[in-house]
Amino acid sequence: MSLEVNQELNLRVHAFIGIGANLGDARTTVSKACRDVGQLPGTKLLRQSSLYASAPHEATGPDFVNAVVEISTMLTPQNLLNHVHQLEANEARTRPYRNAPRTLDLDILLYGDQVIQTPTLTVPHPRMNQRAFVLVPLAEIAPDRVSESQLAQVRAQSISRISFG
Repeated sequence: MSLEVNQELNLRVHAFIGIGANLGDARTTVSKACRDVGQLPGTKLLRQSSLYASAPHEATGPDFVNAVVEISTMLTPQNLLNHVHQLEANEARTRPYRNAPRTLDLDILLYGDQVIQTPTLTVPHPRMNQRAFVLVPLAEIAPDRVSESQLAQVRAQSISRISFG
């Protein structure tokens, strides 16, 4: 289904996007990406988590800055993926190897209640339940989407809310 068809039918889906960076001015990049995601075509930002600092998980490099946003969108899952990949490219994201340090990483965590498995997109995100840097900010803005047992499984991972004071 194309974006145009979604708009004609006025179909809106609530989706959650994980945002992270650990190169350059990661705090500014993640904050900007939160705004940029909400300005995608047919999309509205509903909620944004606090920013969190987290040690690399299955990755290398400096600590990450992470956040999660909830959006309402008329973009299809593939169109949304294409748009978030373009936002990554705008920040000079490269993919030299799996889990490489990155200027910006955007992941579609949830797209409504849909289960999607294509060669380019898997939703729910396949590793979100193993990552404190996803579950903690997600629980902040959508506590009904994260259980206490899920949080308990990632409690040993280093993560802290970034204060602005």
